[in-house]
Amino acid sequence: MPTNRRKPGQKINQNKLDEVVAKARREAESRMRGYREQSLRLYPWVCARCGREFTRANLHELTVHHKDHNHDNNPSDGSNWENLCLYCHDWEHQKYSHLVRGVDPDFGRTPTKAKPATHNPFADLKERMKKDT
Repeated sequence: MPTNRRKPGQKINQNKLDEVVAKARREAESRMRGYREQSLRLYPWVCARCGREFTRANLHELTVHHKDHNHDNNPSDGSNWENLCLYCHDWEHQKYSHLVRGVDPDFGRTPTKAKPATHNPFADLKERMKKDT
C-alpha cells in the first residue's frame, strides 16, 4: 500500500502542494455553492431560529447550517439543512463546540423542568428590621 508520508529530510514539492490546496478549495466552494443555492430554493429566506426575514439586499447574511454538523452530508431534499442568520449560526456552533468539549452537558439547552429556588433573600428581614429601629 503506497504511503503519502514524507521521509525525514525530503523536500516538499511546493507546486504539487499548491495544486492539492487549490483543488480542495475549488471543490469546497463548488460543494458550498450547490447546497446553499438548493437550500435557498427549498426554504423561505427566514432564520429558522430568530425569525429574521431576508431580502436580496441582505441575503448574504443568511447561512445554511448542517443540523448534524457534517458539511459533507448534503441530501438533495435538504433534510440536514436549516437557514440561519449569521448570529444564530454562530451561536449554534458555539453551543455545539461546548457540548463536544464536555463543558456542561446542559450548555445551551432550555431546561425541561425549572429547579426550585433554594435561597430566600428575605428570610431574616424581620430580624434585620428590628435591629435598625
